Amino acid sequence: MARWHSCNILQVGAARRVWQFDARKADCPLNREQAVAAGQPLPENLVAKSWTTLWQPKLNVAWLAAEHVFLRVVHLPQADLAETRAMVEFHTQMAWSIHVLPAPETKPAAPVLPRQSEATAGEGEKPKEALQTIIVVMVARNLVEEFLGTLEKDGFLADRLEVPLIDQLQNAAASGEGLSRRSAAEADAWIYLADEKTGALVAWWFGGALQSLGFINLPADKNATDLLREQLTQMTWAGELEGWLRGVPQWHIVTAGDRSAEWQAQFAAALDAPVKLVPAAAAGQLAAATARRVTQAGDDANLLPPEYSARYHQQFVDRLWMRGLFAALGVFFMFALIFLSAVKFVGHQAAGVEEQVAERGGSYTNAIQLKARYQILKDRQDLKYAALNCWQTTARLLPEGATLNGLDFRDGKKLTLTGTAGSDQATAITEFNTAIRKAEVNGQHLFGKVESLTYNQNPANNTVTWSFSCEVSRAEEAP
Repeated sequence: MARWHSCNILQVGAARRVWQFDARKADCPLNREQAVAAGQPLPENLVAKSWTTLWQPKLNVAWLAAEHVFLRVVHLPQADLAETRAMVEFHTQMAWSIHVLPAPETKPAAPVLPRQSEATAGEGEKPKEALQTIIVVMVARNLVEEFLGTLEKDGFLADRLEVPLIDQLQNAAASGEGLSRRSAAEADAWIYLADEKTGALVAWWFGGALQSLGFINLPADKNATDLLREQLTQMTWAGELEGWLRGVPQWHIVTAGDRSAEWQAQFAAALDAPVKLVPAAAAGQLAAATARRVTQAGDDANLLPPEYSARYHQQFVDRLWMRGLFAALGVFFMFALIFLSAVKFVGHQAAGVEEQVAERGGSYTNAIQLKARYQILKDRQDLKYAALNCWQTTARLLPEGATLNGLDFRDGKKLTLTGTAGSDQATAITEFNTAIRKAEVNGQHLFGKVESLTYNQNPANNTVTWSFSCEVSRAEEAP
C-alpha cells in the first residue's frame, strides 16, 4: 500500500465537486473543497499529477452514481483480503469489488446464513466458524468504461472508483442506533434515499450484522403508498423465508432536505409502523469517510479495471519524460543564447579596439599599446574560432560508425585526433585523413600540414585504433 500524501474525491453529476484531503494524517483533514460548474474544466492544480507526485503520491477517487451499482451481502469465513477476494471472484464481463465491514467493538451475534432455522441451533451443536460480513459491489463493464471516458475528457485520471453508499452504510454501523450492540433477536431496516429521490437502498440488519441489501423504486403517482408497501413486504418475506429475519424490524429512513418529513410520513403509512427519521450524512462527511477508507485499504478491492490503471500509469510516466525533455531543451537553448551573446559581445569589443587604433594613429606610444591590446583580443578570438573550426570540420568529415576518442588542441595550432573503427572501415578512415588535408574555411585551407595516418590492429574485437596530427594554418600579421 502506497504512503499517500493527498486524496482527491470527485463527485460527478449536475453539480461537480472536488474535495482534497490530507492523507498523511489518520483522520484525513480537509485541505480544499471546490465546486465546478457543468462545462467548466476541473482545477488542474488540484487533480493533475506532476513531478511532485513522485515524492508526494496523490490518490484520485471518483464516485459512481448509486443507480449504476448492484450491491449484495455475503458472509464468508474470516480470512485476509486476498483470500476473501479469491472466494468471491467473478469471471464475468463486469467490474466488481468487495468491502469487508469492520468488526464492531462489541461482538454481535454471528451472521445468520440463508435457510438456517432455529431448530438447527441445539445445545449439542458444535460452535460455528466466525464469519465476516462482505458487501459485493458490481457494475456493468460498459458503464464503467463510459464513466471513465467522461472523466478522461475532464482531465481526471482515476486511481479508484468508489460508491458513497458504502460509507453511508458503514456510518450507520458505527454510530446509528447502536447496531453493534443489538441482541441476536433484534432486527433493523434502514432506508437510504438517493439524491435524485427515484430509488432507495434498503439495508437489513439482524443481531447487529448486515444481512441483506436491496433497491426499491420510489413511485410518484397516487398509488405510491401501496407500491411502497408491496415492495417492502416482499423484501420482508424474503428475509423470513431465508431464515435471517426473525422479528419485526425497527424502521429508519435516512434522508435530508425539505421533504424529509413528507417521506417519513409516506413510509410510515406504507409500513403501518413508526419510522424514525435519521439525517443523511452531508456530501463532505461522506467524502471524508471515503478518503479515510481508501487510503487505508489495499489495491485489490477496486472497481477500476487493471488495464486502465496500467494505462494511466504509463501516461503519467510518458508525460513526465516529455516535460523533462522540453525542460532540458529549454536549458540548452538558454545556454546557447548566452554563448552567442558572449561571442557577439567579444566581437563588438574587438571592433572597438580596431576603431581606437585608427583614431589614435598619430600617437606612437598609444598606437603601440592599442595595437598590443587589439592583438591579444584578436589572438584570443582567432584561437577560439580555430578550435571551433577544428571541431566542426572533424565532426562533419568523421565517417559514420567511426568513434572519435580524443581531440587535443595544443598551442593554438596543433590538433591531434585519435579514435577507433571497425577493421572494415580502414578505407573510410584513410579518406577521412585525405579530406582533413583538403578542408577549407572561408576559402583557405584549415590545416597547413597533416601527418600520416597510423593504425594499431586489435584482433580481439576486430577493431583498429587510428591517430594523426595536424597543424592549423594561421594568417601571418603584416609587417
